[in-house]
Amino acid sequence: MANQQTVSRSNYQVDAATNSVLRNTYLLLAMTLMTSAATAWLAMLMNVPPIGPFIFLIGYFALLFATTKLRNSGLGLVAVFTLTGFMGFYLGPILNLYIHGMANGSMLVMQALGGTALIFFSLSAIVLVTRKNFNFLSSFLMVGMVIGLISIIAGLFFHTPMMSLIISAIFMFISSAMILYQTSEIIHGGETNYIMATVTLYVALFNLFISLLNILSILNGRD
Repeated sequence: MANQQTVSRSNYQVDAATNSVLRNTYLLLAMTLMTSAATAWLAMLMNVPPIGPFIFLIGYFALLFATTKLRNSGLGLVAVFTLTGFMGFYLGPILNLYIHGMANGSMLVMQALGGTALIFFSLSAIVLVTRKNFNFLSSFLMVGMVIGLISIIAGLFFHTPMMSLIISAIFMFISSAMILYQTSEIIHGGETNYIMATVTLYVALFNLFISLLNILSILNGRD
């Protein structure tokens, strides 16, 4: 009887810890998305010119490194808001190009936002309801990242609508798999740091939105 009580108490503590990570992750994710929306709006309002991809990558990896190093301290929250705010600021000029450069740009942005939200909530619900463990996707994600990197390099030399469509489709599937994998890791105790869980889900959402926006624009006749 004592052993059963100990096991039950241990399981309860594990479930409580998991629920805490999940709750904190979603709360922080919502706050970082609002931060990104604010910085994107600021960049649009200021008519900031498009930020070069190399500058973005340098800033992104530097801030990601800082967030990773500080993930177990209060400064980790400062780092994650700085990272997501920077990514939102980068997104602002891109949105301006669509909204002011295409006749139906505003509609495409709204469709991409809606599609991103639908995919995220659907995939999250699948994991949370079925409790299925998607850790088998880790190998797929590693291979997918390599393929994605190769496709980006190829896109620099073969900049065509078809190549752009392929790259966006690859990142769309990788981002969707990442949402399944990271949510599964949280509920099964594989990820116990809500800051890193938030960063992973945020980056997946960011890439998913950009990919959907690009796909929709190509299918709607953008050259």
